[in-house]
Amino acid sequence: MAHGQIDHNLSGEKFYLQLIDTSRPWYKNRRLVTLNLWIFLLLITSTANGYDGSMMNGLQILNQWEDAFNHPSGSKLGLLGAIQNIGSLGATPFAPYCADILGRKWTVIFGAGVMVAGTIIQTASQSVSMFIGARFLLGFGLGFAGNAAPMLVTEIAYPTQRAPVASIYNALWPGGAFIASWVTFGSFHINNSWAWRLPSACQAIPSVFQVLLMPWAPESPRWLVSKGREEEALDILAYYHASGNREDPLVQFEFEEIKTAIAEEKIQKQTGWLDLLRTPGMRRRMRIIIALALFSQWSGNGLVSYYLNQVFDTIGITNKTEQLLINAFLNLWSLIMAVLGGAFCDRLGRRTLFLTSTAGMLLFFTLQTIGSSQYALHGNKSAGNAVVAFIFLYSGAYAIAYSPLIVSYTLEVLPFAMRAKGMAAFSLAITASLVFNQYINPLALKAIAWKYYIVYCVWLAFELGYIYLFLVETKNRTLEETALIFDGDTSLVSLTRRAAINAGVEAGSGNGADESKSADEKGAEATVRSLTSEEDEGN
Repeated sequence: MAHGQIDHNLSGEKFYLQLIDTSRPWYKNRRLVTLNLWIFLLLITSTANGYDGSMMNGLQILNQWEDAFNHPSGSKLGLLGAIQNIGSLGATPFAPYCADILGRKWTVIFGAGVMVAGTIIQTASQSVSMFIGARFLLGFGLGFAGNAAPMLVTEIAYPTQRAPVASIYNALWPGGAFIASWVTFGSFHINNSWAWRLPSACQAIPSVFQVLLMPWAPESPRWLVSKGREEEALDILAYYHASGNREDPLVQFEFEEIKTAIAEEKIQKQTGWLDLLRTPGMRRRMRIIIALALFSQWSGNGLVSYYLNQVFDTIGITNKTEQLLINAFLNLWSLIMAVLGGAFCDRLGRRTLFLTSTAGMLLFFTLQTIGSSQYALHGNKSAGNAVVAFIFLYSGAYAIAYSPLIVSYTLEVLPFAMRAKGMAAFSLAITASLVFNQYINPLALKAIAWKYYIVYCVWLAFELGYIYLFLVETKNRTLEETALIFDGDTSLVSLTRRAAINAGVEAGSGNGADESKSADEKGAEATVRSLTSEEDEGN
């Protein structure tokens, strides 16, 4: 453990650092390595989701798939792309109750099991109706697994690793897309229905591992505390965060902070859907969460994720092999940028990453629009090639913030009692926007081609202004502490102090509650004053 005196006037991860043994890196700690392997098993839920999007992109390029389903186009093609998200939409009302009643772990297992069943039916499909039904089932299972998996990651991660690890969850979406793009590229040369059945079968792999291994994974200590199973929660924290030492100062502090925060939430009795909007703090959260959900799908990225082949057609790239290769390398590029964004989210801050990402998307999508217009109007081949470069730059800009941060940011700003329902509302907004996109995008591209891009240019400018005005910075704070920023508590370190005192790590330096406030606390109060003023103006 860290030696010397404990300063209670620190907040967030700075306080944690006083309690952590920094003499040994985490990868030399067997139990922390084990914990991160469990987390990786949860992270691949997002990989399965990303795989699906890219797989559908690749299947549309395969002649074998088009022949098997009678060359779907227009509204039928839109339904094939959207049906998985319609399935997720169907799971949205039930997933948070499952996660809160059965626990995070068993909700993931249930969702993964449904996804395995859907994948089997999809692979064996003999008609387009059977394929559509299987994709609905896949989406329904993903609705449960996708609700619970990121929550469990956030709630079991080692405190100083929480933000980067939780951010990598959604960053692995392009990882799944990358795998799918190479699988479809490889199966492109199979001269029968296995050209599309093989990619469909491979989609089950992450879910199969989850069904087989997750029963032995740790449950969320926060969920256990909320159910009165405090001894089990303490055992899990001790086993993974302190090599089994229940008296470790870090474990005791975490345990007391979790108990204190959950006890206060129970006093407020916020558990219903309407409580997502009942208080000023919750309205601030939802204003940001819903906006990020919509922005993550309505920024032009849906064109690249689901209808890239049609985008290529508008700039004269019609060779199937060339399309598949560009798609594969584009997903690898997005994966690298997303992981980098997640890894540096605490160092650079959420606002910096979101503002940089949105400004970059606006710039490169505008240039993409100009290049597409020049090719369409004048047949300029160089302009068409430039569009490919701008697609890569645009995708990199999107990936540094929207790929890694939208899920982790949503989870960290929500209090425990409302985390499952808030995550469901976030997923609902994403799914609804995806369903809309997947119906409208192919129709609009077919009707007005490159002119459709202008709509997204205008919308991206709006997004940039919204992010600048409303996004709140949350870097370097504990999961429990972040909630206080939005709820108007002007003493952000009060939770830290109470938890520390209850855990028996009192300050020895004389920095008591009556002394002058720290820089962290003064900065927190300024943030709260800004938010309160903002809410008053809105009312």
